[in-house]
Formats: sequence, C-alpha cells, structure tokens
Amino acid sequence: MVRPFRFAVNMLTPTGGEEWAQQCRRAEELGYDVIQVPDHLGMVAPFPALVAAAAVTERPRLGTFVLNAGFWNPTLLAREVATTDALTGGRLELGLGAGYIEEEHDLAGIPFLSPGGRVDHLAYTVRELDRILRDETHRPSPVQDPRTPLLIAGNGDRVLRLAAQHADVVAFAGATSGKDGSRLITAEALEERVRTYRRFAAERAAEAELNLLIHQVVVTDDRHAAAREFVRHSPYLTEDQVLELPVLAIGTVQQIAEQLRANRERYGFSYLTVLHPHLEEFGPVIEELRGS
Repeated sequence: MVRPFRFAVNMLTPTGGEEWAQQCRRAEELGYDVIQVPDHLGMVAPFPALVAAAAVTERPRLGTFVLNAGFWNPTLLAREVATTDALTGGRLELGLGAGYIEEEHDLAGIPFLSPGGRVDHLAYTVRELDRILRDETHRPSPVQDPRTPLLIAGNGDRVLRLAAQHADVVAFAGATSGKDGSRLITAEALEERVRTYRRFAAERAAEAELNLLIHQVVVTDDRHAAAREFVRHSPYLTEDQVLELPVLAIGTVQQIAEQLRANRERYGFSYLTVLHPHLEEFGPVIEELRGS
C-alpha cells in the first residue's frame, strides 16, 4: 500500500517568541503536517519550543528531529515527553537518535561514547521510555495516551534493527558522519539501507512509515546547472549522481513533485522533512503533492 505524503519542516534557527510564533504559523499556512525541532547546542531547546509551537497552531503535529539520546537520562526524558504530549493535546511525535557530534558532548561535559556505546544507550533509552510511559503514575493526564509515536533515525545495521523492533517511523538522512564531516551517500547506497531495514522488519505486521531528510531544495528551470554547482562542493559525486540523490530536490515544482513520487515508489519515502531555510521554497511542492 502506498502511503500518502506527509511533510515536515525542521526549525533550526533560534529566535524570539513572536518571530517563533510567526514561523510556526507560516509553516501551518503552507501545509506542513509536522513542525520539528532538532537537539543541538546553539539551537532551540526542543520541548519548550514545541509547546510554544502548539500554542500558536492548530493542525500540525510536533516532533523532535531528533533527540540525541546521549544527552538524556531516560527517566527525566520520560517526564519531558509525557508533559509535552499532555500540553500539546497529544500532538507530540518523539524522534530519537544515537548522536554524532563529539564537540557538543565536550561542551556539555557529557562523555562521548564509542559508536557501539552510543547505540547501546539509544536502545536502553527506547526500552526505558516504553516501560516508564506505560506506567500511568508518570503521566500528567489520567486520560493521556501512553504511546507517543516513536521515530528512530539512523543508518547503521544496529539502529535499523532497533527501529524495526520499536519505531513507528524510521528516518533516513541519506548521509554518513565521520571525523571529516558528513558525506551524502549515493542513491544505490541509500536503497541498500532501506532494503536492510525491510529485512529486519520482515516479521512486522505493518511496515513503519519511512522518513527522508531533504537537505536542499532548489527550484530552477535548469536542473543540470544546479547539479554542477553542487558537484563543486561535493566532488566525490558526479552530476548524474547528484540528480539522482533523493535528499536533493532540484528542478521546477512539477519536476520535484515527480521526483518525490518516484522516490516514494522506489524507496517508500512518504514522510519528507525539509530544513527551515527551505520552508517557503518547498511550499508550492506541498501544494502540488497534497492528497497524493
């Protein structure tokens, strides 16, 4: 079954209260289904920002995209999740990841574990959150649903296996991170990661929703010129590879819409996140795809 599209914007820029309200209302006007916030130092604090977004909007759901599990004690995180879900009228979607920026851990005085250690802590956090949130004594509202939808983001086998076991949404960034920074992976490599997830999820009654982070939106009549410009900054990719990348939306509004439909067919990506700088530019694409 082909899932209908959902669209999210990840709000990256710290701002004051009125400007934050205006940005959130604008996202709702443009048709975004989810307002998301990241979990990085120097950006907005996730939970108060989502409560503030809920106060000035009616329709969009509200998501963390994604919490760095290494920053959080699961018991204290459960309190934040339960309270935020209650204060937003059950609109919260909880996104979790293993974390990947060592400098942020250093600044916060939190140990930066090995890759395996970070995944271990993510798995522990997922299990503890489920246990704690099912206990009604930890919920601020006696009628609150204990099952906040869970998104797990990652690329490696262990995280994808964890997502296959627990997640309602599996998020793919289409990139790998290392000491030299992030590198986009090819369309073929991303397809292999989706196949790996599906192999792990083979015994699920229903497949999770698949999310993709779109890194750039470029509305243009000349796709090839835009791709050549991108190759200048990512010389490990060819122009043809750039044009095939699902994480880049390049072309006219109609071409981008067709690209996203094709990616949904090929990979299963129906839940798409764009970064806040592309909020306005992606709006017409939402309008083109709405209801499909």
